[in-house]
Amino acid sequence: MILAVRNVIFKGGIILAAFSLCLIAAGAFFSFPAYPEAAASAAMRSRGIIQALIKNLADSSSYVPFSTMLGAVAYSLISIILIHHYFEKTQSPEILFFGFFVISLSFEFARVMIPLRIAFPFPAMYLITGTRLLIFGRHFGLFSLFAASVYAAGLNAQKQQNAFFILILAAMVIALNVPVDSLVWDSTLMPLNGYNSMFTIVEAGILAVTILTFLISAYTRGSKTYVFIGIGTFMVFAGRNIFLYSDTWITPLPGLLLLAVGTWFVSSRLHKEYLWL
Repeated sequence: MILAVRNVIFKGGIILAAFSLCLIAAGAFFSFPAYPEAAASAAMRSRGIIQALIKNLADSSSYVPFSTMLGAVAYSLISIILIHHYFEKTQSPEILFFGFFVISLSFEFARVMIPLRIAFPFPAMYLITGTRLLIFGRHFGLFSLFAASVYAAGLNAQKQQNAFFILILAAMVIALNVPVDSLVWDSTLMPLNGYNSMFTIVEAGILAVTILTFLISAYTRGSKTYVFIGIGTFMVFAGRNIFLYSDTWITPLPGLLLLAVGTWFVSSRLHKEYLWL
């Protein structure tokens, strides 16, 4: 994929993130008082790397989901702007797919649908559609991280367009076929869906393979840079998990910091690797 096309995609990601931020702001304007009721109606606490350990130590807060939605989309907007700025003239197949991961967090705006439905009852089909958008975004982001590692391992960079459509198709197949219950949600305002346990195992497996692939890339390319990129990828995944699954005020800041530092780690090392090519 040529630089001009990739930069257009990044600009599209900037527009999507800005639009998502506006949707969250508009949703908050109309439904902010409904967040306590939405949290009180949650069927269960959220699941996550840290959440399972601290759920008995701290109660959930009704406005944490709003802060994580807002933080995730703001992270997406700021990060993709910086990636576009620093890589505008730097060719790197990995940064395209890492950029997709960053853009994928823009879909977190869909969680605003639950308090909106409490404030203004509307047909459940809209909530189900929002949930499927959220599922699509989370899986598209995960698959994009994996694709970045595959390109680091030496996949033909000329096939980026094909890989892009495969990632979209895979995420869409999952999002459109997973059973969704629009009447039940957890403490992060994520509607429950089928196969949660299976998806957790799959995510862990993809993460392990992604990091291993970056380490293999370090060996085959003779560049220690990819070791650090693998470490940064783990930080990004862990930070995203902690941040998005937060329902208390203890975890959002550490999760966001881990996500931001991991993003800087990956982006700065990729920029250094390709700067002189």
